[in-house]
Amino acid sequence: MTSLSVPFARAASLAASLAAATLMLSACGGGGGDPTRFTSDAGGNAGATTPAAPTTPATPTAPVTATPDPIPADFMSYQNLCAVPRTGADTDGTPFPDRQGTLQDEMRFLRGWADRHYLWYDEIPATVRMADYTNVLDYFDALKTPAVTASGKPKDKFHFTYTTAEWNALSTSGEEVGYGLTWSINASTAPRTWLAAIVEPGSPAAKAGLQRGDMLTAVDGVDFVNTSTGEGVDKLNAGLFPAGAGETHTLTVQRGSDKIAVTMDAAVVASSSVKNTKVIDTPTGKVGYLTFDDHNAVAEKQLIDAFTQLKAQNVSDLVIDMRYNGGGLLYVASELAYMVAGPAANGQTFERLSYNDKTAPEAPILFRSTAFGYPAPNPARAGQALPYLGLKHVTVLATSGTCSASEAVINGLRGIDVQVDVIGGQTCGKPYGFTPVDNCGTTYFSIEFAGVNAKGFGDFADGFAPTCAVADDLSHAVGDPAEGMLAAALSYRASGTCPTSRAKAVPMKLARSQAKEIAVLPRR
Repeated sequence: MTSLSVPFARAASLAASLAAATLMLSACGGGGGDPTRFTSDAGGNAGATTPAAPTTPATPTAPVTATPDPIPADFMSYQNLCAVPRTGADTDGTPFPDRQGTLQDEMRFLRGWADRHYLWYDEIPATVRMADYTNVLDYFDALKTPAVTASGKPKDKFHFTYTTAEWNALSTSGEEVGYGLTWSINASTAPRTWLAAIVEPGSPAAKAGLQRGDMLTAVDGVDFVNTSTGEGVDKLNAGLFPAGAGETHTLTVQRGSDKIAVTMDAAVVASSSVKNTKVIDTPTGKVGYLTFDDHNAVAEKQLIDAFTQLKAQNVSDLVIDMRYNGGGLLYVASELAYMVAGPAANGQTFERLSYNDKTAPEAPILFRSTAFGYPAPNPARAGQALPYLGLKHVTVLATSGTCSASEAVINGLRGIDVQVDVIGGQTCGKPYGFTPVDNCGTTYFSIEFAGVNAKGFGDFADGFAPTCAVADDLSHAVGDPAEGMLAAALSYRASGTCPTSRAKAVPMKLARSQAKEIAVLPRR
């Protein structure tokens, strides 16, 4: 038996690869604790110990009540006081702000910040004490509410870190080390089934000829589907999540009845956020289509270019394919929503943010009619007017991988009475967001706000239900009018009814970290 655990980009775990990685494999029993530590379930339950004989319990003593840590009101004075300060400068040439400090200084900053900004600050247990931790990331992991929802799920499912260097590379330019592959998986236990969902154009995977729908069967000669020994899983992780550019590994996939082995060198892959912009001619008019995978800085200019192209071709309707879009920058989401709705959205609320009771209410995020101008390799000019289509109807293709800022687009447009049909699956359900906080080389993500639309609605913690439920069709390329979800969207647009002759959906999810399922505001 095997399980999957999510790495939260801890500096101690496989360095760069885990921060941008997806789900780490683990051997049996690896559902908790350090995701880089594995146990074995092969050959006689390796690692098991003989239980000690029972003993008579001693007379219990009164519990010792630990004194809660004082919460520093001046917590900002501890920012950049680091146990191990960085030296030199970042990629922009700006010197690191780090000063010599201690582990406790880093913890004091986090504790004070959480008390001031965390949405559920008053639910952090008083038993979380700095003296009990020797690692600042473990301490941060404990600074959240332990509450669960009515269904028994954690109330806070979105609490994680990235190294600052990796987060800046991913959010600014969409770069990460790997092969340019994103996998869709149907289970967390063996036998594993991983199918290629996204093959980034120009990436090592694309150059090697890998295709959407290819099923992974082996990594560096190790059986991917059934391997569950610790040694075997370590080899799978090493091959799937290379630690640095230049590493060479061989993946074997099955395509139909053929087994195909490809050897690839890992590289720094810059993903395109907007792809497949096209116009589909239908009997009732021209329908624009685009694939939108990430609300990051590079997406701003790419969306502007895509909508300029669609506007020039006089489309009368639009399909936005966000089936794999986990979210990102809320201002980019508001810009996208404006480019759909046009001047009818001027001055209207895109999303109103609700913070904890220590934070004064802020003005709502409006539908942005001009570009914010995020720094990027090919940036949009700050303040430039955005193109728009002026639609009252839009179709969104979605799956459980459609999260956060992507859900905000759906909710924001519905808040001003734009009809949004969701074709595909239930979205992930994340009406929360945060502003990334940097300290000593780590960027921290801790929920700060919940969002509602112009009508005051934001209750979608279980996601948005599809207007028409359709399985993700991995046998066709994304953007192909014959692909199941897009074909269903076009059919539903024409007839108002969902296709009835479709295969039963197999539950699948994307293998990726929580840092790709977020809603982010600009840094303070």
